[in-house]
Amino acid sequence: MASYDFINDVLLEIFSRADLKTMKKCRVLSKECKDLTYESSFIRLHSQRTSTMVGYLLQCMKIFVYGWRDRFTSNFVSIANSGLEPKLTRNVLNFLPEQAQIVAAVNEGLVLCSPRIYGENWFYICKPSTQQWEFIPAPNPRFYRSKISMLVLRSNPLRFKIVGLSDTDCSDDTHSVSVSESDSESDLDSEYSDEEVNDRVVSNEKLWHCEIFDSKSWEWKQSDDLKLTYDDFFKNEQGVSACGGIHWLISNREQDKDIVLSFDGNKEEWTMASLPNSLRRKEYCEQIALVSCEGNLGLVKVSFKTRAQMVDVWVLNYEHIWIRKHTMNLNKECYLTRFHSFYSADTLLMKDIWSVYFYNFKTQKFNRVTADNQDTYAAYFIQTDFESVQLKPE
Repeated sequence: MASYDFINDVLLEIFSRADLKTMKKCRVLSKECKDLTYESSFIRLHSQRTSTMVGYLLQCMKIFVYGWRDRFTSNFVSIANSGLEPKLTRNVLNFLPEQAQIVAAVNEGLVLCSPRIYGENWFYICKPSTQQWEFIPAPNPRFYRSKISMLVLRSNPLRFKIVGLSDTDCSDDTHSVSVSESDSESDLDSEYSDEEVNDRVVSNEKLWHCEIFDSKSWEWKQSDDLKLTYDDFFKNEQGVSACGGIHWLISNREQDKDIVLSFDGNKEEWTMASLPNSLRRKEYCEQIALVSCEGNLGLVKVSFKTRAQMVDVWVLNYEHIWIRKHTMNLNKECYLTRFHSFYSADTLLMKDIWSVYFYNFKTQKFNRVTADNQDTYAAYFIQTDFESVQLKPE
């Protein structure tokens, strides 16, 4: 036992002084190395010793008189970082050319933003820790993208992809920004005839346009349509990036069941997976959410019973089998909050309208972070360094 503790102490000293990229590579050495680097105590120590920025970007809306709200702000909160410059904690996207709304973010610290200008369709990709940004051209203006997510395929050299899904029932020329004079009137019409649309409705087939932006080519391309049914709906607006893919939780109203829809970033293919057997029958008053859990795709079920929350956590292993990892009871302080994500192996991020909460379920320590009278409706985990990155290939 003493020998094991000694080895752990040695690994802690080595890993906590390694730069972020090296530390992440060390996770593949063994399960013990991986588990160590996901503990909240290690994350705090590593952040202090290597100046790593780790925490959440909060997308907030400023509340004005009479409840009117239209000004987006983005603030950074953390329980590991202290003494950061104000520009890295308050209105962290102010370095962009115009006010922007966060659309997607990835753990590596890249943030995808959209300008707050009516009718505009372009994006900015940025790294807030270094205040770098690049302009991403507008995709097809005929489509209104209701689901946009991002994943990083490689960090050196950097390569990322953005996936946009557009509801074909809402995609038409009314969302167009500008149309070339050479476009004929027929080009602006729906690519599906009325007869084809009617046939799809009868067969209950619903199509989603899929567009993919690849940073390697720095352009958008249209992929094959995603085929679902009119009974399917997305339970999470933002996809979860894990294991080289983007994942959404889909609920089918007709069959009263949930499935996991996944996009493979390398193959650019769609797959579906079932939930664990014990979750196929829904219970009253519960929350089911996809999460990134220690680098893997995780699934969380929160049951609300007698002013307490019970949380069950599953992880999808490399054999694509759901393994139950945790079962925990949250204390009464968490009752009016909603589970959001895993900050670390032992700490959850909980959320209500005005605040976020870091809850360590091993120590039952509860840290509340307010948003200064702002409506906090989205939170994005990032763990990044302060090294410049080449966002756009030369």
